[in-house]
Amino acid sequence: MKPSQFAKGFQARPDITSSEKRTALDRLNAIDNLVKNDAAPSAKGASKRAEPALHAVPSADEVVNANESADYHAWRTANGYQPGQVIELELKAIKPSPFNPRHFYLKTSIAELAVNLAKQGQQQAIHVIPDYANAGTYFVSDGGRRVRALKEANNETVKAVVVDLPIGIESYKLGYDLNVQRDSQTVFDNAVVWRRFLDEQHFQSQKELAEHLGLDESTVAVALSLAKLPESVMQEMVARPDRFGSNMAYQVGRYYSARGVESTLRLINRIVSDDLSTRQVADIVKGRATPQENVKPATRQRYAQRMEIKLDGVAVGDLKSYGDDRLELRLRGLSRDKRDDILRQIEQMLQSS
Repeated sequence: MKPSQFAKGFQARPDITSSEKRTALDRLNAIDNLVKNDAAPSAKGASKRAEPALHAVPSADEVVNANESADYHAWRTANGYQPGQVIELELKAIKPSPFNPRHFYLKTSIAELAVNLAKQGQQQAIHVIPDYANAGTYFVSDGGRRVRALKEANNETVKAVVVDLPIGIESYKLGYDLNVQRDSQTVFDNAVVWRRFLDEQHFQSQKELAEHLGLDESTVAVALSLAKLPESVMQEMVARPDRFGSNMAYQVGRYYSARGVESTLRLINRIVSDDLSTRQVADIVKGRATPQENVKPATRQRYAQRMEIKLDGVAVGDLKSYGDDRLELRLRGLSRDKRDDILRQIEQMLQSS
């Protein structure tokens, strides 16, 4: 990639191979397993210094990495920092990266995480990149959701690992790969961010963008077709990732082009309430059915009763009853431990009945 394709004011590093990208991604994934969160220093007195107080460790000059950038080496040498070290930073010193792969953050998800952080504290450090042009400030490389939740919980500091990445397309790609692994990257994030990349000429064409991300051009085209949707419409679909994948979102985008915002929001509500399939929505878009028609699966049964499920005051799903012998429980946004605990309790109830 040519340096001119990066945002003004940011330096590009020479292209790296796929294997090198894979190695860098594995290194970021491994950082949280290598550090010990209980060794994080106290935040007391940190606000009195231009840079954060660090662990008592050997001089950074004793650890030399030939592959690290000159800026990063100079920063960590000046601050006595060693790669992988967990430090505590003031939240006000943290700012979003202009190359963040995420655009949408669900308020309910942030609120739930804020409650957990208030109870348990921060268990996993975020990754940050120094803003070398503005000493004492950092861009988020990985952990934007945790930063938002900590602010929601009225925290003043955050545990962080300072990583050696340029703020540019390379840092976007690594963040994107991490989110894909976690199933937290949505087609709506891609729509907004990829459209901006093209508008700002980080890539000269849709084809070049697809090649850089290792995706089919058709996948990129579908995502970019959604960029015309208002964020109010995308927000409604982001909240239900189980119902609005790429294909369904594409049909909704086509409907919006013909009918506008209000009609599209009504269609989205109906897709959820009537559990419409992508084919049924395509029929509505093509005019073979209208949004008012009772286009429902032949086997679909209307629930008799619905109870909303809340966890610490935050709605996480619902429990529906059908007829005399069917229950349907849908939960989302749970931690793995909470999910497994619920499954064990349900299994015990069924075995004892």
